[in-house]
Amino acid sequence: MEKISPWVGVGLRHPHHDYFEQESPDIGWLEVHSENFFQPDSDAFQALHSLQRRYPISCHGVGLSLGSTDPINVQHLQQLKHLIDAIDPLFVSEHLSWSSVNGEYFNDLLPLPYTEEALDVFCTNVDKTQDYLNRQILVENPSSYLSFSHSTLSEWDFLTEVSRRTGCGLLLDLNNIHVSAFNHGFDAQHYLDAIDPNSVKEIHLAGFTVNPLPEGEIWIDTHSQPVSAPVWALYEQWISRHGPRHTLIEWDRDIPAPEVLMAEAAKADRIVKAVASMVRKEAS
Repeated sequence: MEKISPWVGVGLRHPHHDYFEQESPDIGWLEVHSENFFQPDSDAFQALHSLQRRYPISCHGVGLSLGSTDPINVQHLQQLKHLIDAIDPLFVSEHLSWSSVNGEYFNDLLPLPYTEEALDVFCTNVDKTQDYLNRQILVENPSSYLSFSHSTLSEWDFLTEVSRRTGCGLLLDLNNIHVSAFNHGFDAQHYLDAIDPNSVKEIHLAGFTVNPLPEGEIWIDTHSQPVSAPVWALYEQWISRHGPRHTLIEWDRDIPAPEVLMAEAAKADRIVKAVASMVRKEAS
């Protein structure tokens, strides 16, 4: 396989730890779910510390619940900061979502109403997180399957305002945009055109599942399939217009052999290199 550029990485999941540890495949970087490595004495933490010597690592969190009116969990922030201090990650990212109420946590990333009140809460929590960690975080756009009738902002305007107010970066998940565009009937291209490309520091690519219902299809962001052709097209179009970004292949369910994951990364790498070649030709 041709050498993969530093732009392209894959999500590190437990079944693949030995593969990356023993085979040291050529990949630009790895992303982990932060909460899986909060225990410094665990085998998982020690394995990650070993891999960090060979690969840049990005920490992608699922538990801060930045959209909740609950106070941010201080213990969670402390554990995250310890991980960051140990790993020195490329990026630290979280989701545009909430998952706790009155101290009770749900095992899901729940959608926000896009209102001024929710925007104030979310921005306050992002500010507190960045101040505590003493670094910028990235916020990822969600996939969603319902919307709130009292929302007053679009998701893209909400995200743009979060970035403007807090200085956070954006993690642009193109599969999530593709899925949500179908589920809610908006134009994915309109969404992308509204996002300031300078705020985008990372891109996620993944697969989805079509769930047939009596009322019609709903698309679910399962991360259990190869990246779809329309999402590859969105990716190529975006980086052709705005330049490459650190790009991750996510695969979280029905996890395949690591070679399948690496083949998906190679597709992203070919697009990055083709775009770079085109830019060089235009500049010459």
